[in-house]
Amino acid sequence: MPDPLGGIDYTWPFVAAAVLGYLLGTIPFGLVLTRLAGLGDIRGIGSGNIGATNVLRTGNKGLAALTLILDGGKGAAATLLAGLYGPDMAVLAGGAAFLGHLFPVWLRFKGGKGMATFLGVMLAIAWPVGLACCLSWLVVAALLRYSSLAALAATAAAPLYAWWLADWQRMELAAFMAVLIFIRHHQNIRRLMRGEEPKIGKGKSAASAG
Repeated sequence: MPDPLGGIDYTWPFVAAAVLGYLLGTIPFGLVLTRLAGLGDIRGIGSGNIGATNVLRTGNKGLAALTLILDGGKGAAATLLAGLYGPDMAVLAGGAAFLGHLFPVWLRFKGGKGMATFLGVMLAIAWPVGLACCLSWLVVAALLRYSSLAALAATAAAPLYAWWLADWQRMELAAFMAVLIFIRHHQNIRRLMRGEEPKIGKGKSAASAG
């Protein structure tokens, strides 16, 4: 990572990677797609989230799937493009894109919960780690039928996967994103503890993975 005491010639590429990664992450695909489809403002329905799970509440499965792909894609794109200039750049841009999705300046810093973008970043920066996270989500979701619990389990395991399959730097990135995902899912965690979290396919789940 850049030395804080380095000159501008050294630090500006890192600043540029962070800024461009963040701006790419701020693109609210769920909001844009639902408006283009004539479905109104996604923030006015369900959990008010801009992610794929809330888009699914419009009844348009194709639009929800596209939101999931694009939210993951923007994290992957930021990571891969910055990665052309080195692993430090990839980590910085991927983390910045993730922050952009969670805290988009265009939406007064009220964004999604980050799961799709997290998976996109992890698949791009260390595909075995990203794949392990995806499989963890699928297993927990299939067995227990809670989308939010699946997201929490996959992100909690991510630093361990990164430590085992990648390196310390990517483990730190995974841990950083996992902490933020847990914070963003605080309401889901409370409902899970009270036994009030709706299961996948039953009712209007407030558990969003996006």
